[in-house]
Amino acid sequence: MNRRILTLMVALVPILVFGVLLAVVTVPFVSLGPGPTFDTLGEVDGKQVVDIEGTQTHPTTGHLNMTTVSQRDELSLGEALTLWLSGQEQLVPRDLIYPPGKSREEVDKANNADFKDSEDSAEYAALGYLKYAPAITIASVTDPGPSVGKLKVGDAIDAVNGTPVANVEQFTGLLKSTKPGQVVTIDYRRKNEPAGVTQITLGTNKDRDYGFLGVAVLDAPWAPFSVDFNLANVGGPSAGLMFSLAVVDKLTTGDLAGSTFIAGTGTISSDGKVGQIGGITHKMVAAHEAGATVFLVPAKNCYEAASDNPDGLRLIKVETLAQAVESLHAIQQGGQAPSC
Repeated sequence: MNRRILTLMVALVPILVFGVLLAVVTVPFVSLGPGPTFDTLGEVDGKQVVDIEGTQTHPTTGHLNMTTVSQRDELSLGEALTLWLSGQEQLVPRDLIYPPGKSREEVDKANNADFKDSEDSAEYAALGYLKYAPAITIASVTDPGPSVGKLKVGDAIDAVNGTPVANVEQFTGLLKSTKPGQVVTIDYRRKNEPAGVTQITLGTNKDRDYGFLGVAVLDAPWAPFSVDFNLANVGGPSAGLMFSLAVVDKLTTGDLAGSTFIAGTGTISSDGKVGQIGGITHKMVAAHEAGATVFLVPAKNCYEAASDNPDGLRLIKVETLAQAVESLHAIQQGGQAPSC
């Protein structure tokens, strides 16, 4: 064989091996980057992202976009290098996203549960801001259980065996005086339906010696209409603030956004406190690329957000839902709002 050809073949071997490694070998990293944004005042797949039925709603304009972080797993070495070189993607150890001992399915299930919790908290925070009175609200119904077909998630409990109850403590106190097998009468209110009365035969539960009703309840602001959130394939709790703002905007006159493209992020508690989130800089990039000019930032994310802010994106610091509403009103009027 010609010496020159042999030399060329020997030189090509490591290149070919490296190419195979780039394509085949996976790395223990996950890529994080800007994800899609969704206008909470708009529609997705023909459905209102925030759908309110059973009461008057008001027209809205502008944008109140929630933001997300894209996530890519099972990266090849070549994909990881390409994403890293792009400058917009962040590579983090896979164990930070998928802790050892937990499968991807378990983590995704937990993220979906967090998202559902954020929807509930967003509704309660908005209704509380709008001064709807609290009620003993059913958060879940055990299935199978005594209350299946009798009570529903979202019902408000008003009385047990004719005795009015105003909070969870009173409700639980009455249940503790019952026995398994006893029939109790529950007065309840249901969204978009007349109030009702039902009789339920209490079951047993190994954790208690009194009657088991089979519902989880909490004290929360209650309204006679329904609020539904129609956004699938998004996990985590960080959409809470923007969901709450959309509910407030639809249930009040005037516009929170006006002609301004508002985006933002932040968890929200049932009492309206805005919490810290992850991936703030990726979400800001996504918002800026979508056309946002104002971005709502949880107060505890302000330092990180201000350190890497895209040009032309005004950062507004928020600690509560009420403060966020006040800031948006101020912006519409050309006034000042707390900034990062």
